[in-house]
Amino acid sequence: MDQENRKILCVGLVCLDIISVVDKYPEEDTDSRCVSQRWQRGGNASNSCTVLSLLGAQSAFMGSLCAGPVADFIMTDFSFRSIDVSAVSWQVKGQTPCACCVVCPSRGSRTVLLSDMNLPDVTADDFSKVDLSQFKWIHWEGRNAAEQIKMIQHVVKFNDALPRQQRISISVEIEKTREALYELFPHGDVVFVSKDVARHFGFQSAEAAVRGLYHRVKEGSVLICPWAEHGADALGPDGIVLHSDAFPPEALVDTLGAGDTFNAAVIFTLSKGGRLQDALTFGCRVAGRKCGFHGFDNISQYFTHE
Repeated sequence: MDQENRKILCVGLVCLDIISVVDKYPEEDTDSRCVSQRWQRGGNASNSCTVLSLLGAQSAFMGSLCAGPVADFIMTDFSFRSIDVSAVSWQVKGQTPCACCVVCPSRGSRTVLLSDMNLPDVTADDFSKVDLSQFKWIHWEGRNAAEQIKMIQHVVKFNDALPRQQRISISVEIEKTREALYELFPHGDVVFVSKDVARHFGFQSAEAAVRGLYHRVKEGSVLICPWAEHGADALGPDGIVLHSDAFPPEALVDTLGAGDTFNAAVIFTLSKGGRLQDALTFGCRVAGRKCGFHGFDNISQYFTHE
């Protein structure tokens, strides 16, 4: 399979998001009406697949599901988005996770309560059954890091037998402030680190974060840190910090999934051979645009096949 037709695989969470849009955040122990409510397929890796598909990439998802009505809804939506789900790991224990999300446009906030349902994450053994030859890029949302490192090592071994231009690119996202996830830093060709993690390490800007954390990534890698309304910064092996300003919408409507959108747009550009500066700027543009409407659909109106 030629490079252009190979897919981008995202490994991580899929869940059901029940999203209530409110005009003001509800006070505790009160009854109130929401402006609107919808069901949406969520989860970091799942959302990134949606955005990649809307941008015109061939995307695939790998994560855990448990049979039932919630999984039926999720699988129907994957199909609607033309996202390959052949690598989904069907679990017999636990329940498919559900997140209750409160979106408050007047505050620019999104509050998420996730019920994890004790559904096991995909394992290295699950991953070993996947045909890697169909992918040009694999992205891991940091979760069960020890197993994910084994998956990445499997890809590295696969890559060793290939010419450089045919190798699978590897990216990881370190979003949560959990010690175990920091083991992922040296395992990505591209490493996304969140503002929360950067602040956990004592950094107060994206530039300070990429400079201060770069020693944790492997030689030759790129470290990227988005910082919401302050844009994003990146540092590569040349030692030059790159920056993109944010591109805020005229009105802030829905920030849920903005980080997943940023990651997907950056990966989309880099997977097509784009420059890091262009990827950073495109990521900020698409994420900014996404914050101006509910959900993800309108992304394709502005950015498809750019």
